[in-house]
Amino acid sequence: MLLALDTATPLVTVALHDGSDVVVELVSERPMKHGEQLAPLIEQALAQAGVVRQDLTAIAAGVGPGPFTGLRVGLVTARTLGFVLEVPVYGVCSLDVLAVEAARQLDRPFLVATDARRKEVYLASYDETGDRLEGPVVAKPAAVASELPVVGEGAHLYPDDFPQAVGPRRPSAGWLARAVTEELAELVDPEPMYLRRPDAEAPRPPKKVS
Repeated sequence: MLLALDTATPLVTVALHDGSDVVVELVSERPMKHGEQLAPLIEQALAQAGVVRQDLTAIAAGVGPGPFTGLRVGLVTARTLGFVLEVPVYGVCSLDVLAVEAARQLDRPFLVATDARRKEVYLASYDETGDRLEGPVVAKPAAVASELPVVGEGAHLYPDDFPQAVGPRRPSAGWLARAVTEELAELVDPEPMYLRRPDAEAPRPPKKVS
């Protein structure tokens, strides 16, 4: 039983895959409450599937790019569970998860753009099969404007720059589970993918007075 989770967007998503297909998928109701909602969602998913943590054989987590706090909650949880249960933990770029789902609907190259806040987007380009060609990068929408189909929240936030909004808006833990199980996306270490420095930084030492 594979547990998949993604905390790269304001909403937490959790799913369980039994080796044949997704058996449970849940999405949090309140945005920006990753720390409060992830553990209860995992427990709820396990209960709905009629399994316990010891039945898990692997864990998959979206590594972003995304906000520092949300990614940290998800990846620390995934690594902790993997350590305690002695099961492998796989990371997948959250934009790749959106691409895997969208490629089932599209038959030509496309972009994935998600909300990076600060009036920016996280963006990557993909071929018609969902394989990543370039990115991800963080950029102003106007700097990466495109007439290509664009998957993700970014296309809905900036329609003037991305007029062809298509496909899913946020990564799905169910599709993350399928991507890992069916080897549809590159597996990476379960480390957060940051494309900018975190807002909170340790104070720097005072400058020496010459």
